[in-house]
Order: sequence, then structure tokens, then C-alpha cells
Amino acid sequence: MLALWALFLLSALVISWALDINSRLTVSSEGNRMLKAEAVACSGAEVALNPTTKPGSPNLNGQLNNGATYNARITGEGGRLNINWLVAGENPDRLEILRQYLQNKGIDLNERDTMIDSLLDWVEPNVGVHHMNAPAESDDYHPAHALLTRIDEMKKIAGWGEFTATPGWDDDFTVNSSGPVDLAWASHDVLVSLPGFTPEIADRFLQLRQGPDGIDGTDDDAKFTGVQEALTAAGLGAPQATQLAQKGLLAFNDPVFRIVSLGTAGKATHTVQMVVRRVGTVPQVITWREF
Repeated sequence: MLALWALFLLSALVISWALDINSRLTVSSEGNRMLKAEAVACSGAEVALNPTTKPGSPNLNGQLNNGATYNARITGEGGRLNINWLVAGENPDRLEILRQYLQNKGIDLNERDTMIDSLLDWVEPNVGVHHMNAPAESDDYHPAHALLTRIDEMKKIAGWGEFTATPGWDDDFTVNSSGPVDLAWASHDVLVSLPGFTPEIADRFLQLRQGPDGIDGTDDDAKFTGVQEALTAAGLGAPQATQLAQKGLLAFNDPVFRIVSLGTAGKATHTVQMVVRRVGTVPQVITWREF
């Protein structure tokens, strides 16, 4: 009996040891895959950073010798609405773009007034200035009185809570572009917020801009020389296109881009996201985030 009992204990110890080794191997293997995914994501980001790499380049998708793959994407940051630029100086033409965008999203008049006045209060450096439809400062609510440094800060602004709780709410916003809306990258939702752009005009313009493959940044895209040519091609009359171009609300081919590189190794994934200014031979990295 003692021998059997000893054999039982020995077997239990061996099994426990084997399970522990297997657990450590699993953890080590998972950690190794995570490192591979991170490394390959960074590789994709480096490829995208090269000033000669275009948004539609096949080099943005690749595989390393260890089997890990990367999928990088380059998009124009200027196609998004720069919140700091929209509210700067309380320019009525710029604010109207934001009002129209919110209206198109189904936000009613009273909510829009509260959201925009609260945003103006938030970025207003003078603490003594208060906009009529914004709530007063209190122990529980303190506007920053400074420009936004991240889009996520909008979640703290009065009136924006419900809007910013919607998935994808920030797809059309930025604080990193040069300012004016870049017609080369603006989404449909952004386009129909611009003066003179009806949904039909926006659809027609996107069809021209993206070319037969329906993808921005590829070789079959329409080639425009500037804002006025793009507006005319979209279907706006020459006088209206000229007037809109002269207001300084629009741009074409803003040098600021967003790069998102997804690295995959087995089931492990890692994403590198950055915003860069591509001017000259050395891109300037504005923001960098990994998750």
C-alpha cells in the first residue's frame, strides 16, 4: 500500500509538472506571437512612412519570413473636420460646416446650439467669456479654456455625451490636419456638410475622385489640379466654385496623412496608428499610438 501511495504521489507530481511546463510553453508561445505581431505592424508603418509610398501601393501589404503579415493603410487626415480650425475665431462660415454636419447626423436645433456653444466655451482662452447656450462653469464642470489636443476630449464637453457615445463618431474629426477640408479625401458625410454640396453632387464627385475601382488613392483616381477644378468637376457652377474656393474653407492634397498598420501573427494582432506630415524627404510624426 505504501508503495502504491508513493507511486500515486509521484504520478501526481509528474502530471502537475507536465501541466506547468505546458502552461508556460503556451504563455511563451502566445507572447512570442504578440511580439511578432508588434514587430510586423511596425514594419508596415515604416513602409508607409516612406515618402515614395503612395496610398494605393501594393507594398502596404506584406509578409515576413516568420509568416507574420502586415496590412497598412494611408489616408488623408485633411479629409476630416479639424475641430480646432472650425471654431478658431468663431468664423461663421466654418461653424456652419459643423452645424450642417451635426444636422445631417440627426441632431436637432437646440442640441446643436448647446453642443457648439459648449465647444466654443471649452476652447475660449478668456474664462470670462460665456456663450449663451452653454452651461455655466460649476464644481462639476470645468471647460479647459484651451484648444483640443485629442479628439477624445470632446467626450468631456457639455452636450456632446450622447453623440460621442455612438460607435465611429470620431471618424470624420481631427485636430491634426492643416485646417481647410481636403477635397481629395473628404468622406460623403463631410462633403454634404460643405456649402453647395447636395447628396447628389457628393455622390457624383466621389465617383469621379475614386475612379472605376471606387477606392481613394489608387492610380485610376481622377486627377485634379486644385480646389476650383475639383468643385467644377463635382457639378458646381463656375461662379459658385470660384466663390467657395476663395473663402479658404477647402484645400486639395493636404500633406498630413493618417497611417494605420495592422500586424498579424497567428491569432495575435497589433495595430500601429500615427499621423504624419509628409513634407520633404523626412516625414514629421505628429502622433503615434499602439494598441
